[in-house]
Formats: sequence, C-alpha cells, structure tokens
Amino acid sequence: MGNVVLNLSMSEINKMKSYYEGKLLDKTPPGSVFAAKTSGSMITAYKSGKVLFQGSGSEAEAGRWGMAEAKAPAKSKAAKGHLPQGFSSWSVIGSDEVGTGDFFGPITVVAAYVRKEDIPLLKELGVRDSKDLNDDKIIAIAKVIKDVVPFSLMTLKNEKYNQLQKAGMSQGKMKAILHNQAILNVLEKIEPVKPEGILIDQFVQESTYFQHVKNQKAVAKENVYFSTKAEGIHLAVAAASILARYAFVQYFDKLSEAAGFKIPKGAGSLVDEAAAKLILKKGREVLPQFVKLHFANTEKAMNLVKKKRS
Repeated sequence: MGNVVLNLSMSEINKMKSYYEGKLLDKTPPGSVFAAKTSGSMITAYKSGKVLFQGSGSEAEAGRWGMAEAKAPAKSKAAKGHLPQGFSSWSVIGSDEVGTGDFFGPITVVAAYVRKEDIPLLKELGVRDSKDLNDDKIIAIAKVIKDVVPFSLMTLKNEKYNQLQKAGMSQGKMKAILHNQAILNVLEKIEPVKPEGILIDQFVQESTYFQHVKNQKAVAKENVYFSTKAEGIHLAVAAASILARYAFVQYFDKLSEAAGFKIPKGAGSLVDEAAAKLILKKGREVLPQFVKLHFANTEKAMNLVKKKRS
C-alpha cells in the first residue's frame, strides 16, 4: 500500500473537495477539511495544507493534483491528464470559475474561445495562469483581451446562490450548470466555427459533471475534455480565468460600496470581522445579498456580534 503526501493551497483543497463530491466520508479525522474514498485510494486533506493519499491507486490519484510538483519542482504546473497530443496549440473553448471558496461575493464563471492563431498574441499580452498574477495585473490584461477573445460571463449572485443551496443544490451542481451555459453561449457566438476542443478546469469527476447538467435544455458534449490545473494547459482556460477574476474583482468593488467599507476576499478571520461589522451596521437581514450563508463564517460573525454587543 503506497502513501503520497502533497502540500496544496486551501483553494486547491476546496477544488478537490468539490471534485470528490459523492465520495466524501461523513467521519473525518481531527484537523481535516475532508476525507474521500475512491476505488483505489483514500484521500484526506488537512487544514495545514497537507493532503494524504493512501492505497494501491494513491500515486495515480495524487497525479491528478500535481504529484510531480511535490517530488520535484516542474517547469509546467499543468496536470495534463488524458488530453490529445498537441492540445495546447488547438483552437479551444476554455472555462474556469472563481469565488467558490470566498464567503463574500458571487461565483463567477467564464468560457472563452482562443483560436490557435491568437495564442502568440495572448502570450505577448501576458496571459498565463492567473494564480501567478495580482489583481492589478489581471485587470490590465482583462481590459485588453476582452476585445480579443469571444467569451461568456455567468455570475451567480449570493441571493440566488443561497436560495439554490437552501433548496438542496450542491455547489458542484451550480458550477456545472454555469460552465455548461457559458460554453453554450460561446459556441453560439462563434457559429458556424467549431472549436477543436473544449477544456473545463476540472472541479468534479466527468461523470458527475454530466449528471449535474443532464436536465438542462442543451448540453455541450462534443470534444469536451476535463483536467485539473487546466490554466497551465491551454491559454483559453487562462484567459477565461483572468476574465472571471476581473469580473469578480469588479463585483467586490460594488459590494464594498454597498457595505460602506472595503470587503476582504477569502474565508479567513478578516472576513468574519467584516461580516460582523456589516451585521452591526446594516442588520443580519442584509447578509444573503453579500455572503454564502452556509459557510461557517456566518456563525463566527454572529458570535463576534454577540461579543461586541455584550
């Protein structure tokens, strides 16, 4: 039985949790974010950022999430999965999302079409994995490429998100529906041209994704590929990520304006403080417009409010 340990960021761990939706275990070890069991591997992710893979399939399973990076730094951050040879030079629709792990702000999904002829231009414009870029750089690049690549932006505002979540819809299903619709919108925009491939930055297993969207009026299925770390595989996903982040940052500015103070991103202690400040200033009833209510931050913020009022 092999064991593999990876060190990942909390955003990557949250993506993993969504990916293993349906295989999550109810009982988890102390200090863990989640535990999941596949046919050949047991996966346990800890708050420290360590992710433990155990079992006969541990190496293959860890490989989805950058095992090579854990062993030795690699030039590419991409986990190429089972993509056809030369895929990175194809004309591709790529889709990615931001905001899933943020307490404040919406889930923002973008699908973008990058023609093979435009790849050199996008590289020159600085398009690459958005994790390597700060918000100022992302905004500058997005303002240029939004007029270069056809794209579709889908924004799931918090009020709607909270309604869907309360009705029992998982975040994974919400994302799948948004990705599918954004891709369909881009396919319509570029008609009669067809992309050589469609690449989705993988957040759930392929079978789960198609299960989530099976009741939609239309589903993009032709030449659809899934891969983790897809931003490093094709510039279409990198461009989609930059445009999604740009829209997300803009929306955060609007939320800050509505709140009357600057709202922090993420889901840490600063966010708890900001939510408590918002409740004290405007009342708890405004929370559904600003936050994802089912996050643990809601309870933490309410406890802070109680302390400040006592």
